[in-house]
Amino acid sequence: MRLPVTPHVVPLFYSLDEYAQQGVSGGPGKEGIPAIDTPQFVSARSAESFLRPEDIVFGVVLNNDIKAYPQKILVWHEIVNDRLGHEKVSVTYCPLTGTAMGFKRGETTFGVSGRLVNSNLLMYDRATNSYWPQILGTAVSGPFKGKSLEEFSVIWTTWGRWKQRYPETAVLSENTGYIRNYHRDPYGSYHPLSGYYAKGSSLLFPVLHRDRRFDSKAVVLGARTREGAIAFKKHSLRAKKIMEGSLGDKQYTAVYDPVLDTGYLYKNPDGKRFIYEKGHYTHADRQWEARELPLEKVNAFDAMWFAWVAFYPKTDTYE
Repeated sequence: MRLPVTPHVVPLFYSLDEYAQQGVSGGPGKEGIPAIDTPQFVSARSAESFLRPEDIVFGVVLNNDIKAYPQKILVWHEIVNDRLGHEKVSVTYCPLTGTAMGFKRGETTFGVSGRLVNSNLLMYDRATNSYWPQILGTAVSGPFKGKSLEEFSVIWTTWGRWKQRYPETAVLSENTGYIRNYHRDPYGSYHPLSGYYAKGSSLLFPVLHRDRRFDSKAVVLGARTREGAIAFKKHSLRAKKIMEGSLGDKQYTAVYDPVLDTGYLYKNPDGKRFIYEKGHYTHADRQWEARELPLEKVNAFDAMWFAWVAFYPKTDTYE
């Protein structure tokens, strides 16, 4: 069975067996939260009928496809098995950890196991029944144990911002084949911030490690590499626009995108210095947008701090 995987390149702070053993039931059983296997899409104009400018969407640009997946739909399904250009992919969202991630899925599809590790979605691939914590992207059991999925960037932003940058975007339709109230979030609200998502709110499930450097529900922009894990507090990045960090002897630069309210992370081995001016980043008298700096981009994604540090307790942090 073909599945685009590599030997794991993400740091593992616990053994794969421990991750597997720490899995707990999230309530619904296997496939009790149904993945969307035959997604339907509508135009940006049609999406105006069910999306407000402030609604959260998860945006993807890959293989000349531009798509938006509304949080209000994925909160009920967590996985969309889709195609982007020629590639079969899964766009995934865990509402308990605030993580939206994309994976190439090859000849299989992913489903929701009904179990959690560190409160995070434990996906399984339907071809081999291997189990994959979403934040790890690495199988902790089954035939693919120890292998990591190939990932792609998923942008956490709002519908108004995404539509402004990509007016030609396609949008996941509410016509999912399931009867759900896509206008009610069972966990709370992002506008205004309330319920489970709010600062100081309690966790619902156990985690392997806790850390008080940030509030548990604070959002960080995190990345993991062969050198380890690094996280930038998103509120700080929003204010500073540029933040520098390091892992061992490797230098990194995080920059803020004011159009999408997101961040990007780059390897910066030569320590190039950029200046933020009116929405652009300047270096050596040339300007770039945040998404296109002349550096090697690292896949980074938003996560609630408690979940990030539960998987990566030795993470280097910046605020």
